[in-house]
Amino acid sequence: MLGAAAAQAALLTALSAGYGYHRDELYFRMLPPAWGYVDQPPLAPFLVRTFTLLADETWAIRLPATLCAALSVIVVAAITREAGGGRAAQSLAAWGYGFAVMPLSFGHVAVTPAFDLPLWPAIVLCAMRALLRREPRWWLAVGALLGLATWLKLLVALLAVSLLAGLLLIGPRRPLRSPWLWAGALLAAAIAAPNAVYQWANGWPQLAVGAGLAEGNAGHVRLLMWPFLLVLLGPPLVIVWWAGLRELLRRPAWRPIRGIAVALPILLGLVFAMGSQLYYPLGLLAAVYAIGCVPVAERRGTLPGVALDGPVRAWVAGWVGVNALAAALVGLPVLPEAWQRVVPVAAINPVARESIGWPAYVGQIAAVHDTLPPEDRARAVVLTANYGEAGAVDRYGPALGLPRAYSGHNGLGELGPPPAERTVAVVVGDVRRDVFARCEPAGTLAHPVPGGEENGAPLAVCRDPRGGWAAAWPPLRHLG
Repeated sequence: MLGAAAAQAALLTALSAGYGYHRDELYFRMLPPAWGYVDQPPLAPFLVRTFTLLADETWAIRLPATLCAALSVIVVAAITREAGGGRAAQSLAAWGYGFAVMPLSFGHVAVTPAFDLPLWPAIVLCAMRALLRREPRWWLAVGALLGLATWLKLLVALLAVSLLAGLLLIGPRRPLRSPWLWAGALLAAAIAAPNAVYQWANGWPQLAVGAGLAEGNAGHVRLLMWPFLLVLLGPPLVIVWWAGLRELLRRPAWRPIRGIAVALPILLGLVFAMGSQLYYPLGLLAAVYAIGCVPVAERRGTLPGVALDGPVRAWVAGWVGVNALAAALVGLPVLPEAWQRVVPVAAINPVARESIGWPAYVGQIAAVHDTLPPEDRARAVVLTANYGEAGAVDRYGPALGLPRAYSGHNGLGELGPPPAERTVAVVVGDVRRDVFARCEPAGTLAHPVPGGEENGAPLAVCRDPRGGWAAAWPPLRHLG
């Protein structure tokens, strides 16, 4: 397992400067230190900001993401070992998962799902140890990890609910009466308390963010999440996690952890109801995959129409290699940007799509700013529709003479409007124009690589916010 983790880390490090900043990375480096933000807890922005002190470059801020991805490989292999898997099963778990689509894609960038990679499987691992070993003190570890995960994303509650529902529905139910389990729950609540207090004090803004995401995403998420299950780890590995689901319900030795097989469809149902993001089931699916490596390595278990016997290890090893190659092409910046016009990776991989073109876009914004008369440039700001655009201007704009960027999107809206004397705005994207007395079109953003919401976004020069920025700012703020 250590070899797979090291190989993955080496690959991610070698390619860490590829394409460019992801929009969330640009956003995180803009956020000042805080106990929380309207759209998320504080840990991911803190990690990105901290590593910019090493160097304000992608290779530096992505170091913790690479570490988390490598750690997740070790955790997934440990799940296989906990389920009774030998060396072959652990090797399949580590190499198959470590070079699967989403672990590579998220491990490449410093975004919240990257830091989540080891935590969700680690929660399942500790729960397995509590149940299989009958060592209830492991529930304290479950609680500590759940609490820590809330500092990245409150959605870890979905995992807790799913695992608890699995115990309630098919057992074993005896652990639910254990004081250690409830002590773990209290520990999780204590560690998560600062985030809960922040949300309560600010009117639970993440509920509004979730509603905003669902409003924009629910239709395609509910349609695509089912085929996307094949993509999370890669189509060749479906046979492995399906074997894990089946054997969890069939093996007598796994009766204490069979609730995991029920937890996965419950989690999928919750994700379907929320309609927010396609990748939310990844952490639990990784655990089920790790468990499935045991029957596959033993040449046991069946799929409809496919028997997992015969020379299965060589067959699976070949498909793991094919999956790793496809995952690298889709999830990592292996191909030159220009090739994206021919090989539409950006249309498939949202990480690539959100990491291409930022310097070019900022250059086009600077060209509009440079056309302003000197007196207008002296009182100008850049106003963007979303935090990615604002973050890009913040990163690349100073070298081009651009003024400070502002946006009403999510956490940047909390930072407040421009100064009252800055009454000229170079407006980027779909920003409300009715809050200004005058607006003049100034072209559109353009990049040769398809995909990304900035491609084709309108530019404008707007003047004199009606009633001043204090009156214009509230309508410009939005979540989602």
